[in-house]
Amino acid sequence: MENPNPDGSVSRRVSLRKRVNMRSYNEGMLDDELFDKLDTSLKKKKGPKYDVNKETDTEAMIAFSLGFPIDALLEHEIRSGVVKELSGKEQNDYIVIRNHILALWRDNVRIWLTKGQIRETVTSEFEHLLNTAYDYLLYNGHINFGVSPLFISQFPEAKEETVIVIGAGLAGLAAARQLLSFGYKVMVLEGRNRPGGRVYTQKMGKEGKFAAVDLGGSVITGIHANPLAVLARQLSAPLHKVRVDCPLYKPNGEPVDKELDTNVEFAFNRLLDKVMELRKIMGGFASDTSLGSVLETLKALYAVAQSTDEKQLLNWHLANLEYANAGCLSNLSAAHWDQDDPYEMGGDHCFLAGGNWRLIKAMCEGVPIFYGKTANTIRYGNEGVEVIVGDQVFQADYALCTVPLGVLKKKAINFEPELPARKLESIEKMGFGLLNKVAMVFPHVFWGEESDTFGCLNENSQDRGEFFLFYSYHTVSGGSTLIALVAGEAAQNFETTDPSILLHRVLTTLKGIFNAKGITVPDPIQSICTRWGSDPLSYGSYSHVSVHSSGKDYDILAENVGNRLFFAGEATSRQFPATMHGAFLSGLREASHIYQLTHNQLVNPKKSMAKNGGAFNRTLVNLFKKPDLESGKYAFIYDSSSEDLHSKAIMQMTFGCTEEIYREILNCYPNPTEFPMQLYTIMSREQVQQMQQISGEDKKMWSFLTKNLGLKFMGMNTLLNAGNSVITSIAASRKGKRNRKLTPQLHNPNKSP
Repeated sequence: MENPNPDGSVSRRVSLRKRVNMRSYNEGMLDDELFDKLDTSLKKKKGPKYDVNKETDTEAMIAFSLGFPIDALLEHEIRSGVVKELSGKEQNDYIVIRNHILALWRDNVRIWLTKGQIRETVTSEFEHLLNTAYDYLLYNGHINFGVSPLFISQFPEAKEETVIVIGAGLAGLAAARQLLSFGYKVMVLEGRNRPGGRVYTQKMGKEGKFAAVDLGGSVITGIHANPLAVLARQLSAPLHKVRVDCPLYKPNGEPVDKELDTNVEFAFNRLLDKVMELRKIMGGFASDTSLGSVLETLKALYAVAQSTDEKQLLNWHLANLEYANAGCLSNLSAAHWDQDDPYEMGGDHCFLAGGNWRLIKAMCEGVPIFYGKTANTIRYGNEGVEVIVGDQVFQADYALCTVPLGVLKKKAINFEPELPARKLESIEKMGFGLLNKVAMVFPHVFWGEESDTFGCLNENSQDRGEFFLFYSYHTVSGGSTLIALVAGEAAQNFETTDPSILLHRVLTTLKGIFNAKGITVPDPIQSICTRWGSDPLSYGSYSHVSVHSSGKDYDILAENVGNRLFFAGEATSRQFPATMHGAFLSGLREASHIYQLTHNQLVNPKKSMAKNGGAFNRTLVNLFKKPDLESGKYAFIYDSSSEDLHSKAIMQMTFGCTEEIYREILNCYPNPTEFPMQLYTIMSREQVQQMQQISGEDKKMWSFLTKNLGLKFMGMNTLLNAGNSVITSIAASRKGKRNRKLTPQLHNPNKSP
């Protein structure tokens, strides 16, 4: 019996028990299915150049499947100022070209899509929109990402800016590759002696017949719009659809009656519906109310699961829910536990043939990774960052921390200066739970090949998560592999139980099921028990919304500190937490943030700020002539038409501080002759609201702004560099507010422009 390292993210709250036909996907089928459903194709266009007014519904639907509105801009596109005027013809034309570019790249994700290739199908009349849309999509990780060998030749020469990435998991590797493609000098520090983090594929079995087994993150959850499915296409790696027919067995090994199974599953889903109904009626639950307590109350109220068989079957479903969230129901927030449900990826859930190591290995190509480098201290300030590993010090302009939430909760890394109070509070409140596995390789597949999963009920409620679900990996691993899952309270007890005892228990469970069928259960050739909770480089499996926390805490954890220290990982992804693709996308997100910070123009980085500085200067001055909010020496501008608390605002502080604050500011502006009459900072609307709650003297306010919120103040010139996209967005929103009368619609191709 062996003990490896830890576990990653899995399918969330998705029933594994709908009956479907078996299907395996090869690299060419992933998007073809979507294309076929739309009754059209983006295969080679011939003849006259593509006219923007003849944009097809197909391209709009493809963009929609990737998370873009069909006939509108993303909020982020608006903030980035991709068009000068909202709701007009320019916006309509931009959307058409944006959708066209997305569809072109999805048609062949192995190639690096260039502007020259797009020009072959877009008339020169729209050159400026082509450039804007292409740069936006490229520098925000929507096109030309991944592991295609053809991409390396497109990477530019390294710039002077340097970035240290802490952690070589999916988030760290995605960010590192993206930053390299942007031209940064990148170094990855990894504490383990391997890459992947909580994605860990282990070779098991015997010499000459090894099986590849995922002991960590294993399921690619939803292949539509999933970036990991794009990587699989680039590698020509087949995906096997997880067949969700899942037979269940009683503790004595008897099959669960199908009618009883259907009735209890229906009752379980109705309980969850009632939770949502009650939450809506009450206007939400108190922050300290757990999902488990609400379910128990409703279960008693509606007299659900009265017989022993019904109770055991309902407990199986509760264990499956705890598996989806890597946490006990008693710890999940009743108010926010399902806050990410609207964003779940569509399509089937799949295993990658050969294990997810194939993705990790490809992502490591060309990335400088230093193994055995566990970060002890991260220092950050105006001059850059330092990462201390033992007696070694690594220096760079920026640092991206991708360590698991469990490591942050354990305070295993010392941050100097300390992280802002709101970030520390979110780290403390967020949940980080456990999922463990027993992986076994047998001489042959004795459990049958009809299903990819089967489940087993437990007699006692506290043990409901022990070996409650089995995954068959024989279709993708190259061997007769079976994995038993352990969730909830059982996963915690699992950590301190001797592996030989655990193996004996799981074999007893299997023998109870199959011996009754006349099938002999052989001893495994090899078995491994995971210990993710005990692993000092993870301290758990993946995040969840615990009591007292909410989806907002994911956003707070994702915030950078001082424009020097950045954060990525599944626990920074509000939309896709606890998933492998959530980790990957967070890495792309932070690479984009670093790029935006260090470049003058988001959508056209080749333009210099000096060229447009006067125009932005005048725009900023005009905006502050009519601030959206004003209080004493503080004035604020933002998009007042948006209710998004995470949208950006700019604060102007007119000079006139106390002598003590003046001396503190002089540390940033040592030359008094260059000291600005106003200082500026970029903040969120939520931070503006928090600031309004603070009363008292200037010193208290300054301390709150710089220490609690971690804000950095700057002069106008620096603001014009760092915040031009925010300025553009606010200015566009004010202009749009004057012009906007109807919901934006696509330009009608049958009407003249």
